[in-house]
Amino acid sequence: MFKPFALATLSAALLAACAAAPGSKPAATTTAPQGAKLDLAILETTDVHSNILSYDYYKQKDDPTLGYERVATLIRNARKEFPNTFLFDSGDTIQGTVLADYQATVKPIGCDTELSMYRAMDALGYDGGTAGNHEFNYGLSFLSQVTGTPMNVEGGSDKACAGPHFPLVLSNVFSARDENPIFKPWTIVEKTVTATTPDGKTVNVPLRVGIIGFTPPPIMEWDKRNLEGKVTVTGVMEAARRYMPEVQAQHPDLIIGILHGGLNTEPYSPTMENGGWYLAGVPGMDALLLGHSHTEFPGPHYAGMAEVDAKRGLVRGVPAVMGGFFGKDLGVIRMTLKREGDHWVVDKSASHSEVRPICAKKDDCVAPDPSIAPLVSDAHQAAVAYVNTPIGSSDHRMSSYFADVGDMSALSVVTAAQRDYVTEQLGREHPELKNVPVLSSASAFRTGFGGPEDFTDVEAGPLTIRNAADLYFYPNTLAAVKVDGKGLKAWLETSATRFNRIDSKTTAAQPLISKKLPGYNFDQIQGGIQYVIDLSRPDGERITSLRYKGKPVKPDQTFVVVTNNYRASGGGSFPGLDGSNIVLNAPDGNREVVIHWIEAKKNITRADVEKTSWRFAPMKTAGDVTFVSASGKEDVARESGLKNVRQLKDNGDGTAVYTIDLSK
Repeated sequence: MFKPFALATLSAALLAACAAAPGSKPAATTTAPQGAKLDLAILETTDVHSNILSYDYYKQKDDPTLGYERVATLIRNARKEFPNTFLFDSGDTIQGTVLADYQATVKPIGCDTELSMYRAMDALGYDGGTAGNHEFNYGLSFLSQVTGTPMNVEGGSDKACAGPHFPLVLSNVFSARDENPIFKPWTIVEKTVTATTPDGKTVNVPLRVGIIGFTPPPIMEWDKRNLEGKVTVTGVMEAARRYMPEVQAQHPDLIIGILHGGLNTEPYSPTMENGGWYLAGVPGMDALLLGHSHTEFPGPHYAGMAEVDAKRGLVRGVPAVMGGFFGKDLGVIRMTLKREGDHWVVDKSASHSEVRPICAKKDDCVAPDPSIAPLVSDAHQAAVAYVNTPIGSSDHRMSSYFADVGDMSALSVVTAAQRDYVTEQLGREHPELKNVPVLSSASAFRTGFGGPEDFTDVEAGPLTIRNAADLYFYPNTLAAVKVDGKGLKAWLETSATRFNRIDSKTTAAQPLISKKLPGYNFDQIQGGIQYVIDLSRPDGERITSLRYKGKPVKPDQTFVVVTNNYRASGGGSFPGLDGSNIVLNAPDGNREVVIHWIEAKKNITRADVEKTSWRFAPMKTAGDVTFVSASGKEDVARESGLKNVRQLKDNGDGTAVYTIDLSK
């Protein structure tokens, strides 16, 4: 049973812990005089994805280019630099590494144990945070437990388990049972700060900051299996209109929106994934903390966006920041407040944002905070031992360095394992689909977005759970959908937007990869089909020679395609995939399916998997067609059969520019 008193008690405890966090000062009673000035720094982490340590669990080595333990150093440095700071997190915090999976699914922690990620954050003393979409990946029961938040939802708990020592706020997710928010939608955080009076003296005064949190509404599609029937979601603007008046009624000195989302100027809808631009226009919103997009704001990615200053970090005049991802950066909003009458007013002309990287340049990264690693040492070592469990062997290398140009070695084991699983399941659960062809879809999740180390690379030889986790990066569950030939082609056409349209007559170098589609949405489908991608054609007209077992695919031909719960439920906005045509929602994760398939096969050979299912249409170009991958990997391309790939330029940062000869 849900206990309001338990929740209220917990909330009070969280606020008390927040008030006593490192860096806070005793409550002040002095009121700032008219004309006083207050310089404030709002610090933000986002999309840390449980990268607590500067360590790559898949390559089993240190990685100084990421890790919360290094962001912690930036936080401590910022607190020395700025006398007045608040620290917040914008979500996607508890999922994303082997360590996170280990504590959630392999050996789940108990109610009395605090999650390692939160232990590390508590060492720095956060003032608040929100939940991102990936917070829901392990289910509501786990989320309720590890956040210390009793939830009146199916699978939830009224126990006040060990959670973070700071408040989490979320205003747009509600229990389907009682229609109440599953987290507090907002709260007020108070801290003593130092202001300067008009005569140059300093005075300690209280500053009350209201925080309100938002998560992407599409979580109902992305985590349908965990959330359907248990919670409801509203758009971010609908939540803001509902709760901002409540926050304002408390008369805080500032109101900060903590959004796990980015910026989008397209017409607003309640299902908008990145609603930050619209939230910035909400009256009373003084600052905005962003996330989800795995990029930096301010930054060039947002140059030219309407009413956005991508250099100073203002969105419709409101200071905003997005502090990168994976513990690579710290977001900082520097604000100046002036005392006018009985309240503080933000001087927007003197306010701006910046993103501080842990690595100023290659091989120039800040040292990790020595206090973090000991806090998570036991859990880290247990996770390392787990991923080194042997499960089989392979006679060939499986990598994603050239997944964008036809090397499916890192995908073929995944597609084969998924296809075998579903073929067996359908025979038992859906005999009416027994004779329907089963195809299998996979994406190369690690394609260099996070830097030169962000690729899958499993060498020939012994295979461990670590290798399987490298091949399938996310904790998705397996799902299968029924589509016709027309829908299959539309699926592949959407995937083909990964590429730019290539002009054969252009002599200047043309980039192969478009910014329209991230690597994790570039689905490549196997299972007896073959298709050609014609880069001379516009989007929507690129898939040619689509065949199944050598025969042209008919528009009304029926297929079952194996994928994951994210894609099957509408993730990525693929046409025809909205959850309505799911024929199998498996209880097993895609990664677990791969692990068990390898264990059963024991020794994986090239003959056990399809080599590739697609190619580019031949095209002779006047100039180079280029793409970026890790440097010095031409031999990997050759080994996979790509003899038309050549390295043009080593960028000196671990990456290189390659060219592909489309005529071959």
